[in-house]
This record gives sequence, C-alpha cells and structure tokens, in this order.
Amino acid sequence: MARLPRLTLADQPHHVIQRGNNRQPVFIDRADREFFLGLLGESAARFGIALHAYVLMDNHFHLLATPSTADGLPQWMQAVGRRYVRYFNDRHGRTGTLWEGRYRSTLIQTDRYLLPCMAYIDLNPVRAGMVTEARDYPWSSHGHYAGLRQDRFLTPHPLYWALGNTPFAREAAYAELVRGGISSAVHAALTDATLRGWAVGDEDFLHSLQKTTDRRVLKARPGRPPTSRSE
Repeated sequence: MARLPRLTLADQPHHVIQRGNNRQPVFIDRADREFFLGLLGESAARFGIALHAYVLMDNHFHLLATPSTADGLPQWMQAVGRRYVRYFNDRHGRTGTLWEGRYRSTLIQTDRYLLPCMAYIDLNPVRAGMVTEARDYPWSSHGHYAGLRQDRFLTPHPLYWALGNTPFAREAAYAELVRGGISSAVHAALTDATLRGWAVGDEDFLHSLQKTTDRRVLKARPGRPPTSRSE
C-alpha cells in the first residue's frame, strides 16, 4: 500500500517524532545536543516555524511546532536532518543513515491537546526512568517554561501565555500541569496519531479539518467511505 502524504497545514500545531535507525543513539554527548538545538532554532527562523516544545532523548526526539506555510515543516525537518547527519557522521567517524526513515507527525487540536502535548513531551525522560521529575532533565523545553532558564529559539504558544498574568504565575501553573501528568488515554491518542499520521482531536475538529484538505485526516472506519470535502 502506498504511503499517505503527510498531513501538514499552515498555522496548525504539529507533534513530530524522529527516531534513530535501528534505535541507535542520535545524540552522544552535550556537544551533539547543543549543535542540534542550534540547527533547530536557526532553521526555524528560516522556514517560518514557531517551535513551542522539544525533548532530545538518546535515540529519538520530539518537537511541537506550528509552521506558517504548508511546506514549512517538511522543509525544516529536511534541512535540520541533513545537516545534522553530516555533522554527526563527521564528528563520530561513521557513514550511512542515522534516521529511521522519515519523521512521523500529527496535527493536533490546539485547545484540547496543545498543553497536554507539551506535558507529554516534557515527561518522556520521566517515563523512560532517566529522571524523577521533568525539571531534572536538561534537554527539554520544560526548563524554559518552568522558569529555570531561557531558550531564545522557542516561541511560547498563546495558550501558555494564558496560564497566568505574570511570568511567575505562568511558570508555576505550567510546572503544576506537568507534575499532574496526562491520562493514559491522551498519551495513547498522541502516540498513535503521530506514528500513524492521523490528526488528533474531537469529532467537530476533525470534521472541520477534513474540509480543508483532500488528504484523509482520520483512518476510515471499516465498511464506510471517507468523508469528502463537499459534505
């Protein structure tokens, strides 16, 4: 079966996962991670990407970003991926592919899933048993939003600004949101949608979204044809 084209739309937040080939490490040390973050920020400005959140694990990474054009996200990921592979191979004396195929992504409903997706990203190191709290992991955007440091390449989403009237109030509210965690249902929805390439949101959101694109936004139910844009 032919692969569906990626679902990428302008001015909508997207959750992205990219894994190392055969689960091999894609970040060896601090220098690798700093170089990669520099590429993310530099290329985000070039391709009109608002990068909201990230986490760099050993053998994969997650991003939450809003492109200003339909082509911005794939162009950004391609530029970052190619430059980083050249850097990584040269620095570590290796050749060949680094990534496990193309990146995976999903388009998310902003009001329902954006803040939970940020928490999902922040909690990756906790779920992996690398740290006990999200604030203890240095290679995610959690430190920026919890007031521990400043990542100048990040663009806070308006929903984050709405968490409080002062920086301290926003930081405290966000830290508490992450400490509260997310439900297993939300975690499963975000993971499954990202890996399969479907949008994630409620029925009204998905129906509205389908009207904007010929590409199916949700897997068709057995025995039923996909909804057309004219309906």
